[in-house]
Amino acid sequence: MRIAIVGAGFAGLSAAKVLRQSGFDVTVFERAPDVGGVWSRTRRYPGLCTQNNKGTYHFSDLPMPARYPQWPTGEQVQQYLESYVDTFGLSGVLRLDTEVLSAELLDDESAWLLASRPTGREDDAVTWERYDHLVVANGIFSDPLIPPFEGRAEFTAAGGRVLATGEFHDVEAVRGKNVLVVGYGKSSCDVAIPVSDAAAQTHVVARELLWKMPRKLGGAVNYKYLLLTRMGEALFRYLNLKGFERFLHGPGNGVRRRLLDSVGSVATRQLRLRELGLVPRGAFQDIARSTVSLATDGFYERVADGRIVVHRDQTITQLLVDDGRPAARLADGTVLPADLVICGTGFRQHVPFFDEATNARLQDGAGNFMLHRQILPIDVPRLTFAGYNSSFFSPLSAEMAAVWTVACLRGGITVPSRDQMREEIRARLEWMTERTNGRHARGTNIIPFSMHNIDEVLDDLGLNVGRLTRVRQWLLPVSPRSYRNVTARMIRRTATTLDQRASVR
Repeated sequence: MRIAIVGAGFAGLSAAKVLRQSGFDVTVFERAPDVGGVWSRTRRYPGLCTQNNKGTYHFSDLPMPARYPQWPTGEQVQQYLESYVDTFGLSGVLRLDTEVLSAELLDDESAWLLASRPTGREDDAVTWERYDHLVVANGIFSDPLIPPFEGRAEFTAAGGRVLATGEFHDVEAVRGKNVLVVGYGKSSCDVAIPVSDAAAQTHVVARELLWKMPRKLGGAVNYKYLLLTRMGEALFRYLNLKGFERFLHGPGNGVRRRLLDSVGSVATRQLRLRELGLVPRGAFQDIARSTVSLATDGFYERVADGRIVVHRDQTITQLLVDDGRPAARLADGTVLPADLVICGTGFRQHVPFFDEATNARLQDGAGNFMLHRQILPIDVPRLTFAGYNSSFFSPLSAEMAAVWTVACLRGGITVPSRDQMREEIRARLEWMTERTNGRHARGTNIIPFSMHNIDEVLDDLGLNVGRLTRVRQWLLPVSPRSYRNVTARMIRRTATTLDQRASVR
């Protein structure tokens, strides 16, 4: 089988590696000039680093280099992915700087026809190729979503600029300027730090404050022991409760809530949120409602000394020109000078190379992706998704999803009926919508339930890690290396299925 993969981030590269090790003919298309996805040099903003420590944020069979710091920089993550390509001999299957313009399923649904050309070179000829299967790994954070600000044209004509965080690369460009950072998530708070080193004024406009977790709670306990364990995940209610989770969300619910509240109290005091007027609304357990964000080192200290000013519960209602200079008006009427507006306001989850009809077959009426195990579409054949299970352990989650995909292609999985898959997906989306207030990235963000997803994927294959390993993961951070033999075990097991098929033919 010839298989096309679109995207060369963590998901696309792990899919390529597992597919090649299983004997498939693979081509990886990537519109950027390098591998990395969100970690590409074309998308890295100053101050970008991982939320996970290096011991939990890597593939199962290639640890991060020992010389890396606990929280690697964006450049180091991209270099790690380059080393993954070298280690597993993937350079020959990569087509960098190549954009997939369209992917069409043939009328008889026997194959995909892909159209591609060099990125940004519209005068070049389009290449058409046929593939037996398509893996979509374009990333759920592929297209930045910038609000449609009123008055942007006049603002731009006066010299103002509007960028997404991933489009901001040069700190010197803001030296002495007035900068507004929109959003309160990881990228917004991260980028505000280097900006505040150079800008005349740095204002953060936050529609809604999020709870943040210090990297070391109380200055001593690494957050990985609190949230990157099965116990940490179990503190939040999953769709289907099993084992000790039934106690935590039943008779032990009071203990569970007090534990979360105590962590929230420590974080509030440590970050001085009350003194700064930055205590979010709601309870600390809301930290996992749709995502979990670490507190950016130095952010609250700069709020305290005035180098960063946070406007909570505010939005920009208009970009304008004030006394001949670009500016922005907030919902409360405040007008702020704004030479540059940097938006960390989320992403649009979509597959741009599919036509409307194909996208409609992939989604429900609300635009959510209808994917069994976050991988397999119900109504479109010869297609799987990679990386549409964004989690705390995204590299490991993507890798295990790749194993599932290959097992499916090799006949090692019996999937449920289409009606059963549709009902399970609808129930999951309904639950996700309720618990996140609809902020689940169209069904692709599974935080904080990373290990639940990995368990479901591997239990389908009968390839989950042993009980003792899972017990250890309740109290200790999950180590991706515990899963380093899963791919080889899948290949051995599905080889029997392939032999049986061959004998029947």
